[in-house]
Amino acid sequence: MECIKNSRAIQHLLKYKPLLKELVVRDLKVKYRRSFLGYLWSLLNPLLMMVVMTVVFSFMFRSNIENFPLYLICGNTLWAFFCESTTMAMNSVLSNGALIKKVYIPKFIFPISRVLSSFVTMSFSLVAILIVMLVTRTPFHWPLLLFPIPMVLLLVFCIGIGMVLSALAVYFRDIMHLYSVITMAWMYATPIFYPLDPEVLPQQIINVIKYNPMYHYINFFRQIVIYGNIPEIETWIFCAGSAIISLVIGLAIFRKMQKNFILYL
Repeated sequence: MECIKNSRAIQHLLKYKPLLKELVVRDLKVKYRRSFLGYLWSLLNPLLMMVVMTVVFSFMFRSNIENFPLYLICGNTLWAFFCESTTMAMNSVLSNGALIKKVYIPKFIFPISRVLSSFVTMSFSLVAILIVMLVTRTPFHWPLLLFPIPMVLLLVFCIGIGMVLSALAVYFRDIMHLYSVITMAWMYATPIFYPLDPEVLPQQIINVIKYNPMYHYINFFRQIVIYGNIPEIETWIFCAGSAIISLVIGLAIFRKMQKNFILYL
């Protein structure tokens, strides 16, 4: 029964594909409206963040991570996408309340469009990663061709999380304030600027972090970009599994809660 409902949701998504495209384009235009550099910020933001954090952790706090600038920008790029996309998706239904009241549109299109617009921004940020690879003279290995896989799996994961948050935000506005605290705690529980090393962290903490989906997405990306390795099968399973579970749960919760959206918008 759940599979049938999910297939109908996919059919709705395909039917409203032009609208979804327009919403993504609108979000991108609004994001960079009145900005002098415009889309160049998608390139400059990760580079500037990498420079600042590299200075901090290379001189103020000693870091022994090999090729730390590339290690940092890989983790920060994926984390920034996750944080931005889910935060934008959380407010998507509320911000389109006037449109929802006027015409019938599958409501799950709104959080999906926000996640997709952030995904486009992250795609631009890949140029920044390429620049860092060239500057640090990182070798280009053939597993690098697999880079779209962790990105697409993370996209699916974020869509699921975004749908849950967007549905909850309609009923509980406080979630929008609470989520910033959650993402801060989640960021520190994700090895973005520190290694998952027993010499740095207690083994009990490492075991907990390994249940963090974001650790596996970032580790997948780093393995193919920095080290030229194909990730272990456990990483593939965890990334794909968490993406599918997130999407299924997100669709189920959103579908159940959307019936009374109109009463709270």
